[in-house]
Amino acid sequence: MMTDFLLAAVVIPFLGAALTLVAPMRWTRYICVSSAFLSFAAVVALLVLYWTAGRQGFTAPVWTVAGVTIWGVTGDDLSVLVAFAVGMVGALICLYSVGYMTPENKEHPDVGRPRYFFFMQVFVGAMAGLVFSSTITGELFFYELTGLCSWGLIGYYEKEKGLAGALTELILTHLSSLGLYFGAAVLFVETGSFSLAAISDVEGWPKAAILLGILIAGWGKSAQFPFYTWLPKAMEAPTPVSAYLHAGSMVNIGVYIFARGIVSAGTVPEIVGVVGALAAIFTLVFAFALYFPQKDIKGLLVYSTIAQLSYIFLGLSFAALGGPLGYDGGVAHLFNHAISKSLFFLIAGSFSYSAGTRMMPRLTGVITRMPVVGFGFAVAALAIAGVPPMNLFFSKFAIFLGGFEASKAHPWLLVLVLIAIAEAVGTFAWFTWQFGTIGFGSPSEAVAESKPVAPSMSTAIVALSVLALVTGFVPLMWLS
Repeated sequence: MMTDFLLAAVVIPFLGAALTLVAPMRWTRYICVSSAFLSFAAVVALLVLYWTAGRQGFTAPVWTVAGVTIWGVTGDDLSVLVAFAVGMVGALICLYSVGYMTPENKEHPDVGRPRYFFFMQVFVGAMAGLVFSSTITGELFFYELTGLCSWGLIGYYEKEKGLAGALTELILTHLSSLGLYFGAAVLFVETGSFSLAAISDVEGWPKAAILLGILIAGWGKSAQFPFYTWLPKAMEAPTPVSAYLHAGSMVNIGVYIFARGIVSAGTVPEIVGVVGALAAIFTLVFAFALYFPQKDIKGLLVYSTIAQLSYIFLGLSFAALGGPLGYDGGVAHLFNHAISKSLFFLIAGSFSYSAGTRMMPRLTGVITRMPVVGFGFAVAALAIAGVPPMNLFFSKFAIFLGGFEASKAHPWLLVLVLIAIAEAVGTFAWFTWQFGTIGFGSPSEAVAESKPVAPSMSTAIVALSVLALVTGFVPLMWLS
């Protein structure tokens, strides 16, 4: 029965997307919300069954050719936790879209064409398919499918910058996917299987080659250096797309497949951890330096997203080098970041909808004039700043502990930990200052003339705000 609910979580959004193509336009937004929530309900049912069954992991083949499983599915602590996070966030963002994609939107009035809701549902299904894949070929298929969905949504408004950004995303993420193709080829040559679990049967340089191929593919999806340039250009998409694909879900694919590779590998070659840690700390510092020129709040959130994903790669690399708490912290950070950063992007979208601008110099006095949006803004800003009891504080702290663990065997890692802590302090100062500037003071002209957000938008904001406040310990407790 667990496999049935797992497959339902994958299939239902695809069925909804197909229905969207033939249903009257006025129904498409409600079909999207319904399929996303039904998919999430299937994940919740799976989680309950998995828990009551003693959290025993399972795998099942879905598509086998000549005795080789091309796509199989797995339910374990990692996949169930991440599927819960991205499914929940996806359902709430689809709900938010009902109010956002309307002619009442001040900055981006739109009727919400079926194409938008079609691609959103395909992405929800593709994300579930990737998270639950037990084969590297299954990961590869859904990896490419999410890139196609992102391409369709970045260019949704059919403006020159959006279409160029969509093409950039498609090219760069497809280029990075060559790492997965390479990893799949080496794995099959070495074991005659595409099962991720077979990585543990490989030794020496072939195992390192497989994991480094996965890491390169991860860099592409998670917008790490040198592939990061597609993410700033993707901000031409509707803001709910930025919230889900480019903050809460798609960019998490990269860190997820790396985490899955580490879990599957058993012993991880040291070179993988070294390369992962050095690349992560470089990207972290690079992204932090680009906070300061940003005037558009979405631009700030882009580079914050890149930096937060670098923390996850750093934690996973610490785990590969002998700091197991780095793995727990990294996966927990994936869970927590999906919630908090999605919330922050929805706040940016609410500024567009209500005040007609996302430019930070034009936004002051938000808390007094826009209480729901102001509350969400406060939670999101303080969460990204790492202020307790917001959820990102706990996972980031665990990553640092993992770094200190790993530095016992590799003292040079202590330098990376100290750099990461310095970046965390800088992020705290910058986001706290931005919160004070935008949240308080006399309302600016744009804020004074703002209108209330739609009920579906406020519902999603409140739900994600509460989650960001109370979920800090949840993923760490689950993984422990």
